[in-house]
Amino acid sequence: MTRPSLQRYAVGFALLLGFDTLAQFGFKLGGAHAFPPQADWAWVLRLLASPWLYAALLGYVGAFFTWMKLLEHAPIGPAFAASHLEIVSVLLLSAWWFGEPIGALQAIGAALIVAGIVCLALGERAAPADAH
Repeated sequence: MTRPSLQRYAVGFALLLGFDTLAQFGFKLGGAHAFPPQADWAWVLRLLASPWLYAALLGYVGAFFTWMKLLEHAPIGPAFAASHLEIVSVLLLSAWWFGEPIGALQAIGAALIVAGIVCLALGERAAPADAH
């Protein structure tokens, strides 16, 4: 991969990570404001008035289009693995934003996800160009 390709992939994956994380936080915060659910129009209007609902939708739509663009050019193995980095970002931001604790198993799991992505990326860089 050339240097511009790496930079383009890095920007794409950063956007994907941001959109995915925004979607998860949007649903968490939007859901918190939606309770208790009620079978009336006031509840529907309260739900539709939540900016977090729109943040979640923006996150999902942005992630979808970013992912589709990445799939055109990025190698599928590292791309698929990197698309799951949002699990780590949501874990870390939830600890910071909501004060949710990170247990030892969660920390180990997050480290393994990052290590797996790094291994796949390094393996992709070491693969011969004609292997694609």
